[in-house]
Amino acid sequence: MNRSEDVRNGAPRPRAGEGGRSRPAAGDPNRQRTAADGGYPNADRYRYNAPPPPPPSGAMPRSRPASGAYPVTRPNPGQPLTATWDPPAGSASAFEDLGNPVSRFIATYGWRAYAIPVLFVLTVVLMVMTVRGGEADGAADNASPDAGPNTQIVTESAPVGAPTGNIAESALPVGALPPGGHFTREGRKTFHVVPVAGKPKKAGTGARLFTYTVEVEDGLVAHDFSGDRAFASMVEATLANKKSWIGGGKVSFQRVGPGNNPDLRISLTSTNTARALCGYQIKLESSCFYPPTHQVIINEARWVRGAISFAGDTHSYRQYLINHEVGHGIGYEAHEPCKQDGALAPIMMQQSFGTANKDIMALDPDMNANRALSCKPNPWPFP
Repeated sequence: MNRSEDVRNGAPRPRAGEGGRSRPAAGDPNRQRTAADGGYPNADRYRYNAPPPPPPSGAMPRSRPASGAYPVTRPNPGQPLTATWDPPAGSASAFEDLGNPVSRFIATYGWRAYAIPVLFVLTVVLMVMTVRGGEADGAADNASPDAGPNTQIVTESAPVGAPTGNIAESALPVGALPPGGHFTREGRKTFHVVPVAGKPKKAGTGARLFTYTVEVEDGLVAHDFSGDRAFASMVEATLANKKSWIGGGKVSFQRVGPGNNPDLRISLTSTNTARALCGYQIKLESSCFYPPTHQVIINEARWVRGAISFAGDTHSYRQYLINHEVGHGIGYEAHEPCKQDGALAPIMMQQSFGTANKDIMALDPDMNANRALSCKPNPWPFP
């Protein structure tokens, strides 16, 4: 058949420049996308969602483009799911392709690569806990008394813990009473026991049990010190704290109500009653333990206003006042100096008058201490 016959029979003539080749059908997978289609091969296959042809047997994946982008590879519908589809042989792993040293390390050592940093963190945590534990032990050594208790202290007749120096008030300004709330100067010198709510509870496991009452001098104004129950609750909570004297494992405490004969009578008193029982050689408000009546004297003026050395922290100062004076009551007679510069002050240091040795040595010039040392305020025997 000649060309004229082809035209007459409806066959199209080949276009100029096509070399006489016929144009592939639109659905032919070998059809190259033209400029009008966007210049991509197999345009009709993606346009009509025709299944892709299977890759030739033994064919290698295309090399990585020069631009650095990875070719899009689609598995044959007959192949397994993507999660189990193996990449073509000879392709580089993701770790190798990335060229990241960390990725190569993980690819080489597997789960061990994750275990190493975890073990490192655990080691650091254990080291910190060990150091802090040592610091806590050191704090307890500094704060707790060096000497043992005098178990016969109640047989003494003189007040224990009251300042005995003979100095002018101006010589110890840090021991002055801070400004603050109102307190009673003159009480009635009689006391009433604050009742115990519920069954008395023992605090601590120490073999030496001290029973105690909480008492308030008649004539004090309840509003000034927050009332009997508030005072009693703080005394009880302080002595039941593991940082208090029970923390040493040698003593225990139990509060009792009226009608008992306690080992200690923890008594909130007016300033003049405190001066009468504790002495007033130096003109500074103080507290003490008075053995003849087994009374732990808590001066209301100090309870209300605190001490300059505690910088306005009245709550901590009250805890210190209870622990320090009860310490005298259970046998710790001697006062102690600061033992380590910057450490917590010993509980038996006269912190009402300062936490620096140069201050408290004004009250006791014969104390064997380094005048240059200064401690931090501390309310506990076993912090």
